[in-house]
Amino acid sequence: AVTFSQHLPLPRRFCTLTEPAIFARETSCDCRAPHEKLTIAQARRGTPVDRPVRVYADGIFDLFHSGHARALMQAKNLFPNTYLIVGVCSDELTHKYKGFTVMTEDERYEALRHCRYVDEVVRDAPWTLTPDFLEKHKIDFVAHDDIPYSSAGTEDVYKHIKEAGMFVPTQRTEGISTSDLITRIVRDYDVYARRNLQRGYTAKELNVSYINEKKYRLQNQVDRMKEKVRTVEEKSKHFVYRVEEKSHDLIQKWEEKSREFIGNFLELFGPDGTWKQVFQERSGRMLSYALSPRESPCNSPPRELSPLRSPSPPSPPSRWHNARPSPPTSPKGASASISSMSEGDEDEK
Repeated sequence: AVTFSQHLPLPRRFCTLTEPAIFARETSCDCRAPHEKLTIAQARRGTPVDRPVRVYADGIFDLFHSGHARALMQAKNLFPNTYLIVGVCSDELTHKYKGFTVMTEDERYEALRHCRYVDEVVRDAPWTLTPDFLEKHKIDFVAHDDIPYSSAGTEDVYKHIKEAGMFVPTQRTEGISTSDLITRIVRDYDVYARRNLQRGYTAKELNVSYINEKKYRLQNQVDRMKEKVRTVEEKSKHFVYRVEEKSHDLIQKWEEKSREFIGNFLELFGPDGTWKQVFQERSGRMLSYALSPRESPCNSPPRELSPLRSPSPPSPPSRWHNARPSPPTSPKGASASISSMSEGDEDEK
């Protein structure tokens, strides 16, 4: 069965955005559904079901920025099913009622076409909305911030829209606007002029005098020199930091090795070191060898005489042996020994 909802077009926000938004036709609106007048309450309830709610938002959109995009996002999400139409004023109207623009009208048209919240772009939009324009584009509601917009001799160009109950307010984004961006450029004009000269633009293209051109180029050279000096300083700081880091590591390793060497030295040569124990053991061993020399083995075989050698003759008794006879065992023996000693003396004489 085919339901009624299958005949409805799929909203743009649920489609894959592969193409920019379309331009509005110059003749009439493409919407063929019955276009009865809606209230804000009805639109918020999701009615009518046979067509989307057509919301219109207009502006200059010079230097298209995030503040513009956020305002269009709010307009797109006002109702459950919204078709957002954005009107962009031409250069002629803008220069007449507001002032000179940075971007041309074609550039502003293209910027709006590539915003994801926009379904349709109206080129050369009117400065003040007329009933004929609202009827031509089948507009249900107009979205804009609630601040009165005085221009073209009126206090608020949206006053009649508000009185008709067709105005839906959006919130401005603080801190960003086209005027703020232009103020930044004017304030820092010299910086941007020097920047573009450095990028290859000529003084004529930038509307810069000859003297200012030379001044800007000299300032660019000074800035480049400062940048080089700053780079050298940064590299020097980095090198010094690396040297300090390496020195710290070397000192730490040296301290660790020193402690290890001292510990090993004390362990070897300290009061209770290994070397003292070895020295004491060796000293004790040498002292014991000196005090008690080794004996020959008891089981060594006796030395035998060679059969070719005759035993040496007994040595004659020495004089001391004759002079010191063994004592006699009796008195007679004593007198005999004395007489023999006297006889021996006389023979020697």
